[in-house]
Amino acid sequence: PAVLGEVLSPEGLARIAEERDLTPTPVGDDVAVGAYVADRLGREVVDRLVEPLLGGVYAGDAYRISMRAAVPQLFEAVKEGGPLLDGVRRIQERAAARQQTGPVFQGIAGGIGTLPAAVGDAVRARGGEILTETPVLGLTRTETGWAVRTDTRTITADGIVLATPAWSAGTLLAAESPAASAELSGVEYASMALVTLAFRRTDIEAYEALRGRSGFLVPPVDGHTIKASTFSSNKWQWVADAAPDLFVLRTSVGRYGEEDHLHREDEELVAVSLRDLAAATGLTARPVDTEVTRWIGGLPQYPVGHLTRVARIRDEVAKLPALRVCGAVYDGVGIPACIASAHRAADEIASEIIATPTLVRGTGSEAGQ
Repeated sequence: PAVLGEVLSPEGLARIAEERDLTPTPVGDDVAVGAYVADRLGREVVDRLVEPLLGGVYAGDAYRISMRAAVPQLFEAVKEGGPLLDGVRRIQERAAARQQTGPVFQGIAGGIGTLPAAVGDAVRARGGEILTETPVLGLTRTETGWAVRTDTRTITADGIVLATPAWSAGTLLAAESPAASAELSGVEYASMALVTLAFRRTDIEAYEALRGRSGFLVPPVDGHTIKASTFSSNKWQWVADAAPDLFVLRTSVGRYGEEDHLHREDEELVAVSLRDLAAATGLTARPVDTEVTRWIGGLPQYPVGHLTRVARIRDEVAKLPALRVCGAVYDGVGIPACIASAHRAADEIASEIIATPTLVRGTGSEAGQ
């Protein structure tokens, strides 16, 4: 196709055409996405298409990322055997049969940053309590449930949903579940930075590459520092409405194994973002404002075998009464996946408490939280 011809070389396109003649590639219990696709369609497809897509979601390395964990539908499709492209086609046909329409991604008016505050308001409206800037220093089983020790007080609870990064969960579970703690300590993370740039609309109107587009991804093999850019004013109507005289865009910097960039000064990250934007779009306008946001340890990595590790963690944690784990480590890094894992954790605890009434004996104003 013409679009692929703009991204891949004639040799890369020819390699794709050879796939139907290849013998099946076994996937076993799991396989790295990049390794499998490179075997079927060639490394150029991975380096120029798959790597930037997965890097945008996981800030990871496609040659390490588990297909079973990151792209489960594709994993199930290729297990059936046959060409990879046929497997992709079967996924598309199944989605069409389920009448899946609409955007793949959706946002929230005002930005995704408004979601935590909305959740907090809903919790408080139902009588719940949220403690901010309150580090948890210890988690201990008691005769009646659990004791959560903070820097100011101890809270008793009938059940615990541990929704923390792997390293924090591992530390808190070290005494109560050494096996789960050891598994959690093996989970690796990637760090990244977002560079937000605001331009006067009158300064960028001449740049055709910015008009009507939502952004672009950057293949690591191209040697640039940024890995993607989102044209926020084009992608999200609320951004355009909030600042009609400005054009706001973001770049992202950093991925697994390439996090030295995050130690650079803000001004350096802005400068390198402008340089890479100029190379990609021709943009030479200067921003009227900038902001750099760093997410240290923001994205858990899903290497081959990740789901097996998750199963071992959950098996060990399930041995503890009325305690479960949830979050981006386990079933997906997206918000819907995190919500689903939270529901799973809460439902399992509720079922356990109902089935074992002796677990519910907490007393005092903080019991049963």
